[in-house]
Amino acid sequence: MVTYIVKRFVYMIVTVFIIATLTFFLMNLIPGSPFNEERTTNAVVQQNLEEHYHLHEPLAVQYVLYLKSIITLDFGPSIKQPTETVNALLGRGFPISAELGIWTVLIALISGVALGVFAALKHNHVIDYMAMTIAVLGISIPNFVLATMLIQQLAVQLEWLPAATWSSPAHMVLPVLALATGPMAIIARLTRSSMLETLTQDYIKTARAKGLSPYKIIVKHALKNALMPVVTIMGTLLAGILTGTFVIEKIFAIPGMGKYFVEGINQRDYPVIMGTTVFYSAFLVFMLFLVDIAYGFLDPRIKLHKEGGSS
Repeated sequence: MVTYIVKRFVYMIVTVFIIATLTFFLMNLIPGSPFNEERTTNAVVQQNLEEHYHLHEPLAVQYVLYLKSIITLDFGPSIKQPTETVNALLGRGFPISAELGIWTVLIALISGVALGVFAALKHNHVIDYMAMTIAVLGISIPNFVLATMLIQQLAVQLEWLPAATWSSPAHMVLPVLALATGPMAIIARLTRSSMLETLTQDYIKTARAKGLSPYKIIVKHALKNALMPVVTIMGTLLAGILTGTFVIEKIFAIPGMGKYFVEGINQRDYPVIMGTTVFYSAFLVFMLFLVDIAYGFLDPRIKLHKEGGSS
């Protein structure tokens, strides 16, 4: 088990390094300078700005400085907001984005599993058809389209909920719903399919023959194995949720990390773009690492460590 964890940890570090390197060189392939749009024709001022942010240095030197900033967790000042550091922007935006992401994952996971289990238990009945219809709609409608529909119907017309910002629990409802519907639908369909297969297994038939209650059969025996495919795709769903927050935060005017990332792209704020990308990538890869470890613990059929090697 220790060998497996160490191996996955090394993969995680290498992945973050590759992403950081690609981000740096792709940003430098973009022609021009962040100061091209400055309202000044003074070449001396522009040169001083580029020297201040080390943009005049050779590419190799900039790359070394960039790697140093990642290792020391100090991404430096923002180019377009000189009074702000990238760390400060991340410190303000990440808690909000994390709160949005956590609520989204919880709602998607709980509602998706519940919907999938009920659909499997009521196979080919009205509840099954209704659940799968909801799941198909959830997968088919992009979160940004659903977000605008929710704002139009629930915030503008019915005035049940606020349309934007992030200052109270009521402000969380619409963005969480918009972001959680897609993952919820995927989890529901996968849970239903896995649950139907699990309920036909011999050990479930044996449990029923022994007279165990339906609750024990479903919760203690069937559900654990049925959730294995869900755990497997959680890494992919987390990636979708994290990237989806950029668009949702913009639509609902949420002051999270997505706001600074989008503004950084529009303003060509290199430190903000690269700092946000590396931070998000490291966070996502770490979550995938945790999913791998959880998958190993949940499925006893997986031999994480063998004598003389690992799988």
